[in-house]
Amino acid sequence: MSDLTLPMTRQRPFDPPDEAAELRQRASMHRLTYADGHVGWLVTGYAEARAVLAHPGFSNLAEKMHPPIPSRLDLVEERSRRGVPRGFFLRTDPPEHTRYRKLLTGQFTVRRMKALEPRIHEITNSCLDDMEAAGGPADLVEAFALPIPSLVICELLGVPYEDRGQFQEDSKLLVNLETKADDVIAALGRVTAYLHGLIQRKRKEPADDLLSGLIEGGELDDEELTGVGFLLLVAGHETTANMLGLGTYALLTNPDQLAAMRDDPSVVDNGVEELLRYLSIIHLGPFRVATEDVEIAGNLIKEGEMVGVHVPVANRDPSRFPDGDRLDLARPTGGHLAFGHGIHQCLGQQLARAEMRIAYPALLRRLPGLRLAVTPEEVPMRSDMTIYGVHRLPVTW
Repeated sequence: MSDLTLPMTRQRPFDPPDEAAELRQRASMHRLTYADGHVGWLVTGYAEARAVLAHPGFSNLAEKMHPPIPSRLDLVEERSRRGVPRGFFLRTDPPEHTRYRKLLTGQFTVRRMKALEPRIHEITNSCLDDMEAAGGPADLVEAFALPIPSLVICELLGVPYEDRGQFQEDSKLLVNLETKADDVIAALGRVTAYLHGLIQRKRKEPADDLLSGLIEGGELDDEELTGVGFLLLVAGHETTANMLGLGTYALLTNPDQLAAMRDDPSVVDNGVEELLRYLSIIHLGPFRVATEDVEIAGNLIKEGEMVGVHVPVANRDPSRFPDGDRLDLARPTGGHLAFGHGIHQCLGQQLARAEMRIAYPALLRRLPGLRLAVTPEEVPMRSDMTIYGVHRLPVTW
């Protein structure tokens, strides 16, 4: 099926695109035409997605990848010419990826994230205090979903929170599928320059934060430190912010599930996993390129061919998640692919879990009358972004 292309548009706010769901019903893997004309693959089955993401015969290197959609065609040459700082390890392979990952794994352990929980509670309660004081209606994204992870990652990295305005705007440009190449490169340049300057200041005046710790470790040069900081800063607030916004929207439209999250502490941990599975906000990729001929589920992926994994559809594969189109906070959800799989699985997943486990129940308990301030159809969705969610979530209480 070489006429299959990306992106695919969601017809309903929480469900994968109908086209992708129908593809999964027919088969678990499909031929896909990328924006530059390259014919590769799209994976819609759960088992096949895990197999691709775990297989050592696939590379994550950006310069070998074909752009998945037309709006990214003009970025290929610019990125290859200007690139991103070394240390931006999201697009690296072993042994380079292994080196960066090893340096950072100890910063994001379950134990360390547990130690952060009191501060996350403080930040969450402060946001709720401000919401109550201002009164409704409010945009939950601006008042709650964005500031919590943004402040947490700023404190963890050692980035002054008062500087957030520019890098939050630049983050939006970087994940917007419609941003022109020149604007993407300009945003990359601004964030890179800011972080490079911050690292210079921390060399002179180190503090008790992750970037200072990496500087003192002495294993990374300034460009690498800038790349690591860039990735953690952008990923650390874009992803969780959108899960908090979209997850709250999903709960508000599923009152029985909202009540369970609000009233039953035993539901919270598993409920967060179910929201991650059900919503799957990484809705374009991940993408890999075969470095050798690889056979997956009887399909031969030839060396050099691109493979895209459709996470929202794979996370609803009925062979792994029966009745997966239904939100059920009590569902056993172990093994979902919302954080990826294999060696590139999300480094900050324990931090994201901690933020969501605290934020959702706190919001729903503090504001028991929380409801949409507009009709569900009026909520603006982030269909134009690489990370799905809501642009705004007008609520009152």
